[in-house]
Amino acid sequence: MSDTDDHTDDHKAKMRDMQAKQRAKVAEATDPGRGLVLVHTGNGKGKSSSAFGVIVRALGWRKTVGVVQFIKGSWITGERQFFDRLGGVDWHTMGEGFTWDTQDRTRDIAAVEAAFSRACEMMQSGEYDLIVLDEINIALRYDYLTAQAVVDGLKSRSDRTSVILTGRDAPQLLCDYADLVTEMTEVKHPFAAGIKAQRGVDF
Repeated sequence: MSDTDDHTDDHKAKMRDMQAKQRAKVAEATDPGRGLVLVHTGNGKGKSSSAFGVIVRALGWRKTVGVVQFIKGSWITGERQFFDRLGGVDWHTMGEGFTWDTQDRTRDIAAVEAAFSRACEMMQSGEYDLIVLDEINIALRYDYLTAQAVVDGLKSRSDRTSVILTGRDAPQLLCDYADLVTEMTEVKHPFAAGIKAQRGVDF
């Protein structure tokens, strides 16, 4: 038997073992009977982009989807234009832009509270399979909302509804409650090299 045959047989044996272990894990897994809570956080790019990708996946399965944006305000983005053309997403942009644009804490808190009230209504309605609370973690970072209020809102959601919460610096209380927490890590960013945000890539 050649060395190539030995390597091929060894590879097949390893893959069979991996397959058996994976099938055993799948067989042991159970359906929780409720929607999941996913947190996308970290200082790297891709938190909202990943959430929008999950929206596409949900729509592919004819799920009902809602979005509440807490920060971006009137900023025109490719994803908003796309979903407006596509239809099927109940979209609410309720922030007024970055906090350094308004420079008014009272006004920012009022906008966030209104957005969270809308989000809670949507989560409790039983009409949605997936809701994205985009950049809500930023509102938490600036203490416009408390982490406990957000967790309480999540607990009151319909069993049907999964929720994705995006934004850097997600508080520990929220991460502890979530079913999935993904932290995006910045390794390299073009803005650090003086390259401005690119339409169709960054927004």
